[in-house]
Amino acid sequence: MSRLLLLAGSALLAVSAAAQTTVDLPAITVHSPRVANQAPAATFAMPVSALSFEPRADVQARNLAEGQADLSIRGSTFENVAFRLGAVTVMDPQTGHYFAEIPVAPAMLGAPAVLTGTDNAFATTNATVGSVRHGWAPIRSRGLLSLGAGQYNLRRGEIYQGATRAAGGVHYGADIAYARSQADGSRPFGDHDFERIGARLQRRTATAQTDIYAGYQAKFFGWPNLYTPFGFNETENLQTVLIALNHRAEGVAGEYWEAGLYHRRNKDDYEFNRAVPGASNPFQHTTWISGAALEGRRELGAGLALRLRGEVAADEITSTALVFGRHNSRTIGKLTALIDRDWAAADGGGLGVSAGLSWDETNRDEGGVSPLLELTRRFAPGGALRTLGLAYARTTQVATYTALNSDAGAGLFRGNPNLRRSVTDNVELQLAGDGSGWRWEGAAFYRRDDRLVDWTFRRGVTARTANPVDIATTGAELVARRTGGFGTVTLGYTYLAKSPDYGSAMVDASFYALNYARHRLTAALTLRLGREWELRWDNELRRQADNLLRTTGGDDAALSSLALAWRPAAWRGVELYVQVENLWDSSFQEVPAVPAGRRQAAFGVTATW
Repeated sequence: MSRLLLLAGSALLAVSAAAQTTVDLPAITVHSPRVANQAPAATFAMPVSALSFEPRADVQARNLAEGQADLSIRGSTFENVAFRLGAVTVMDPQTGHYFAEIPVAPAMLGAPAVLTGTDNAFATTNATVGSVRHGWAPIRSRGLLSLGAGQYNLRRGEIYQGATRAAGGVHYGADIAYARSQADGSRPFGDHDFERIGARLQRRTATAQTDIYAGYQAKFFGWPNLYTPFGFNETENLQTVLIALNHRAEGVAGEYWEAGLYHRRNKDDYEFNRAVPGASNPFQHTTWISGAALEGRRELGAGLALRLRGEVAADEITSTALVFGRHNSRTIGKLTALIDRDWAAADGGGLGVSAGLSWDETNRDEGGVSPLLELTRRFAPGGALRTLGLAYARTTQVATYTALNSDAGAGLFRGNPNLRRSVTDNVELQLAGDGSGWRWEGAAFYRRDDRLVDWTFRRGVTARTANPVDIATTGAELVARRTGGFGTVTLGYTYLAKSPDYGSAMVDASFYALNYARHRLTAALTLRLGREWELRWDNELRRQADNLLRTTGGDDAALSSLALAWRPAAWRGVELYVQVENLWDSSFQEVPAVPAGRRQAAFGVTATW
């Protein structure tokens, strides 16, 4: 821990002393503005990759984040969050473990935006705490080839090509991406074999963009104690298909409308013991989900605006194990209406009020009406404080099939067919400002989750069990960013405290709801070392809440990803790099009882044109 603090301090001193002159470096695709390393060392980049050191999102990985990772926002469980792609919320009805299975190359997407509070309540469906939103990026006539190799017999490659043609003020485009990665893994039986292919057509004008996408991703990976704490070498074999159509049109004064359709199929073959396939309950599942969403904002005059969003999704599952519930298909929907009122102030600032309701419905559970309210004070330009806000949002959620349809009395995963819709109430104070070259934003919040679905452990029972819990979370988060000729620095801090009540359930430990960092500090540094060299360094310090399931690594962790890149001036568009993940070879278990991946070094070359 002291070593990381010393090195991080040295890097910050280097930033302060760096020359402020602008340097000429080739442009690169930015998948997240607040993370230094945009791609992992151990495989090719996926949409989840740029979230690994994101200050407002906590990626809890089982070995590779790109293999299997749970996303937590503000101390949520892996199923309280969502991924939005264009207009639609892309869901997996079986389990939140597969929410991040999105077979799209990051080069086709805009930078991720983390949504919480009223933003999340308006923009997504069936996500109670937070979400990550990606827009479809405009296609350009450009290409990328990236090749890499590294420890543990790693070989990876990725190629992307986009092409456009203009006719009469309309740009027609197409792009295609392919990626492949294989490795033996940093631990025995930690191998992986990943492949992804996707293609898109696009029509774009000055005010509108239409995208049609089709993609496929196949992933095989193994890891000891992947999901269970019993010492077995487990494997996952996933095949995901995604087809999407999206249209967005922009108007004046913030008016817009966006519509989307998608269909997703996910096949999963999970083995508890790879040495004896099918030895303990075959876990083979296929899910289908089709969804549509329509969203827009319309100016009504006199400072009034109306925002509307509607979304519906229908799912189905076939399974060898998830057959003990009440149903295996479902339709869910959500309708949200907000009225925005804005008053301008004489000092150049203003006051904004947003108020509205959401209605969640399903044909398999009771529905729910949820209020939303937000007050925002904007301050005149030039001051230290830009905005001050107070917000309240209620959100609701229905459980996934693994929780609903697993056998309640036997097996490795024990479900509960009587789980009801969970309800979350969140109130927060929001601030944003500027000062001394830094731009910052922060929030203090209190959240109450009722009937939250958690997976729990009890001594003497060789299974995890889906139990509802009422839990109160108090927290604060702060993100600050500075950009200059030296590069960029992004700092983040999150504090969380929880008070759970499991009622009459016998619970000795929680795998998810109580797996959170009481204190988490992130530091992302991108330092320009002259005209051709760049140092990219992501860091995380965390103090985790106690959890008896965590067997190694303790509750304190120092995690880093460090890369050094050379972009020779004589080879325009070429970058050579070396990157090390888990720089300090930490054994901290991001998910309790799941061994950490070991330190891994890789090198590679990327060419853009």
